[in-house]
Amino acid sequence: MTAASPKPIRSVLVAGWGVMGKGILRSFNNGFFTVQVLSRRADSLTDLPPGVMATATLPPEPPDLVIETTSEEMAPKLALYAEIEAAYGGRTIIGTNTSGLPLHQLGAGLGYPGQFLGVHYMMPADLFPMVEIIALEESDKAVVAAAAQAIVDCGKEPIHVAKPVIGFLINRLQHAILHEAYHLISEGAATPSDVDAVAKRLLGPRMCVTGLIEQKDISGLVIHSQAQRSIVPALAHDRTPNPLLQGLAARGEIGVKAGKGWYDWSGIDAQTATASAAGRLKHLLDFLETQMPAPILPKPRDDLV
Repeated sequence: MTAASPKPIRSVLVAGWGVMGKGILRSFNNGFFTVQVLSRRADSLTDLPPGVMATATLPPEPPDLVIETTSEEMAPKLALYAEIEAAYGGRTIIGTNTSGLPLHQLGAGLGYPGQFLGVHYMMPADLFPMVEIIALEESDKAVVAAAAQAIVDCGKEPIHVAKPVIGFLINRLQHAILHEAYHLISEGAATPSDVDAVAKRLLGPRMCVTGLIEQKDISGLVIHSQAQRSIVPALAHDRTPNPLLQGLAARGEIGVKAGKGWYDWSGIDAQTATASAAGRLKHLLDFLETQMPAPILPKPRDDLV
């Protein structure tokens, strides 16, 4: 089916009022968009920003963009997309905030596949300055451009992911590191606090300055390539979710909210801990934006692939 040509996005419906939905809504609200929340709990929501309305059903007029941020399950997402298309046809863009579900499966049954794409935020959504924009082969280029411009209008940077690979760019990198970290913990080679100390005090600061790839150009690719030959074959290439992590989740030991996860959080208020982490992150991002000296930027290459 042919959809209407996209116009600049000024109205947004955030579908889902969990942690991610709240941050996404704040991001668009701070960008002076007209924002609504779609939630089954609409009548009981008390923490909405001033002027933001909540609704339990789709509003009569189609928003320019629907950001779907429901649970990471295929069926509820597909049901919501069907409801949106039945109500609006091709008059709205649907952007999913899924972290790991296959985009091609999410979009397979759509009547207006050109209006569908990935718009992936990282937690906390209102603080991080980057948002992934993931296009499918069927995604209309004008739709992708309109979504990216909306991210810019929120004061953020769109990261264009050229292929709808599972996990996209950020989560693939993050899960590759985490999978190896969980393996080292499971093998008794390191503790969670060992891993976090290295991430916070060594990898994190260095990545803030030179990233992952640029750092290897600076340190030199000869030693790096030699080290890869020894290290990469020994990594945990088992294609299996880590049993220790899966066991924690299955037992309900899901982190600070439960009082126990990789760490013992008993006696620590979950909201206070979350707010503290967000505050420190904001302080760091502000410092990087305003206090760090300007870097020497190399030219990107387009002849490697």
